[in-house]
Amino acid sequence: MFVLLMLFLWKYIDDLIGKGFEWYTILQLMLYASATNVAMALPLSVLLSSIMTYGTLGENYELVAIKAAGVSLSRALYPMVIVVAMLSIGAFVFSDYMLPVANLKFYSLLYDVRKQKSASLIKINVFNSSFPGYSIRVGGKDAEDRILYNIMIYEKSLTYNSNNVIFAKQGEMFKSPDNKYLVLKLKDGIRYEEGASNQGAYNARQTFTRFRFKETSQKLSLAGFTISRTPQTEFKGAYQMMSSKQLQDTFKVVKRGFERSVGQNYSQITPYSRYFTMPHKATGIKPQKLKSPQILSAFSPDDGVVALTNANSEVNSIKDILKNKADTYREQQSVLRRYQVEYQKKFTLSAACLVLFLIGAPLGAIIRKGGLGLPVVISVVFFLVYYIISTIGEKSAKDGSLSPVLGTWVAIFVLMPIGVFLSYKAANDSVLFDLELYKRFFTDLLNRIKATRKRPGNV
Repeated sequence: MFVLLMLFLWKYIDDLIGKGFEWYTILQLMLYASATNVAMALPLSVLLSSIMTYGTLGENYELVAIKAAGVSLSRALYPMVIVVAMLSIGAFVFSDYMLPVANLKFYSLLYDVRKQKSASLIKINVFNSSFPGYSIRVGGKDAEDRILYNIMIYEKSLTYNSNNVIFAKQGEMFKSPDNKYLVLKLKDGIRYEEGASNQGAYNARQTFTRFRFKETSQKLSLAGFTISRTPQTEFKGAYQMMSSKQLQDTFKVVKRGFERSVGQNYSQITPYSRYFTMPHKATGIKPQKLKSPQILSAFSPDDGVVALTNANSEVNSIKDILKNKADTYREQQSVLRRYQVEYQKKFTLSAACLVLFLIGAPLGAIIRKGGLGLPVVISVVFFLVYYIISTIGEKSAKDGSLSPVLGTWVAIFVLMPIGVFLSYKAANDSVLFDLELYKRFFTDLLNRIKATRKRPGNV
């Protein structure tokens, strides 16, 4: 979980740093992110812990003592099987009830955080337009970012058609006591104003005013720099924020509407086919019969040209309608597949814990190495295989290349035979990962090749 949280921070570091968030806002975001990362962290932790546990038992010859006492390896696995089964049930409950809530809170908060403006209010030699109606540029700042030099402020009036420009040699920047305004205390400057006069004439003259000041203050609103929460109800329609029952109910509603729209396609296209209509079972419309084998022979030359022009126009209209209908059909099919994939993922987390334990426990008994060395390497390799296969399968299911069931369960189907094979090898005291055995095998093979080459007649 720590590694996954570090990846999350590196991914969104630009959206979090320099925006003036309170510490509890970032902590809250990381808490929600940790909940959404359980689907990746839990299977990996089950695999790693099972390899470390039974690897330590094998390294300390405790598995040998257990077998010498007449207890088989499968019997020694029973307590851990029960624990992992309970953990898998808890994983399903978590993914079905807690994960949708965590996703809702995480994505809504992340959305508000990413749209938040940066708290680095004023940068050197850069026009900053974060404040509505103002554009500010400064030539320099002190080490504490409090004293500003060579200040230029463009002010656009929001109520009157006027533009003002302020130049100041020096200024001091600080926030108001209620943190709602940024106050710029300007010194030794000049202000230029232009706008309509107060004469009230039809074609009022433009006025230009210039005045110098020793000291003045400019208040800028900080309303755009405080985080504003979007109502969470706007995110509840996403499939990641639904439980299994909600996914099933929403899937039925969306599918019913999809089938209804598909059934209406024929009636929407029929009015454009005014010359010849194909038969349809639902409407009972029969095709018109042509008495002449040549269609255009029934028209005069002028009427034939008009008929061809109209037919071509209607064909293009039907093509455009069909293209839009096809795009809508593909989009709706993609939505239905996403609901099915998300529904299947509620169960694959529990199955992944069981399968990876079935791989990790016998693998630890075979390699007989505990600690954080070789078990970490092996567990990461197997988890990468699981993650890559599941990601490819999920994307293929969403694209329609595979069915949603097969796409989400393909990683389980691939790793299950490996777990059964390793369990069989561990139960029969296999030396599958004994390096000395492989070293002896290749040494004997090289000796045989050398002996064959030394025989008479071999070059």
